[in-house]
Amino acid sequence: MDSQIKIGIVCCYIGKLPWYFDYFVLSCKYNPTVDFFLVVDDKSCAERKVPENIKFIYTSLREINILASQKLGFETNIVDSYKLCDFKPVYGLLFSEILTGYHFWGHGDIDLVFGNIRYFITDEILINHDVIAVRDDFLTGYFLLFRNNEQLVSLFTHSKDYKRVLSSSGHYCFDETNFHFKEFERKMNYAQVKSEIESMTHVVKKLSENGVIKSYFDFHVIEGAYGKLKWTKGKLLYKNKYEAVLYHLIKFKNIYREKNNLLKKDRDLISFKISPTKIYDKKWSLNR
Repeated sequence: MDSQIKIGIVCCYIGKLPWYFDYFVLSCKYNPTVDFFLVVDDKSCAERKVPENIKFIYTSLREINILASQKLGFETNIVDSYKLCDFKPVYGLLFSEILTGYHFWGHGDIDLVFGNIRYFITDEILINHDVIAVRDDFLTGYFLLFRNNEQLVSLFTHSKDYKRVLSSSGHYCFDETNFHFKEFERKMNYAQVKSEIESMTHVVKKLSENGVIKSYFDFHVIEGAYGKLKWTKGKLLYKNKYEAVLYHLIKFKNIYREKNNLLKKDRDLISFKISPTKIYDKKWSLNR
């Protein structure tokens, strides 16, 4: 039975969509109960065949900056797409109209291959938590969920530095840790992690410790150029044994370059393997 708890995820990507976008789309297709809103300026998207749970929203960096200034009530300075990372915690506010009716909203990236999202993010987890992370140590900008209510939509305002971050053109890694990944990996308490600005990981951990919100942290992801990964019909396995909610291509995308466009082929890919240096597309659908 499909979950009645609706999830809507916003991903912003300014520029020509990269080769790995095809794998992202394919893995979204196998998560039909999660909707993905892709904010893009690449008009070639109109030619792409995508599943019903992917919705394109066409805009520009300039228009996003204008929208952010209007919604926040002060001047923002989004000068490049990299700066959008700092605004991910604000997506619930910026795109509130399209997220109406969703119980949870999230922000994400497109350099991902999803496994079965609902297998990991169950109704029980959604009911009992306000913020849901897929690492056990810090928040990740590439995938994070928030309960869709006024308190969580405005959660970013609990950072004492949010106006400084959002009005500046500099990048602060506000959505994650202000670049203090190693400290949080070592399980240091947020109060011990001294940083230039108070990041969203600082905010969520502080409010969770004080009982203001309930957060979920667990390690469900694979990152780096791992290899020994297999994706089959929406299920992502490592060493044919360990299932993951997603693979983040953060390093892999700089190693491998795919020339073919999977979505223009006349067959639906149902399985592929990822080595440390290449993606192998071997198995095709029964329509072959």
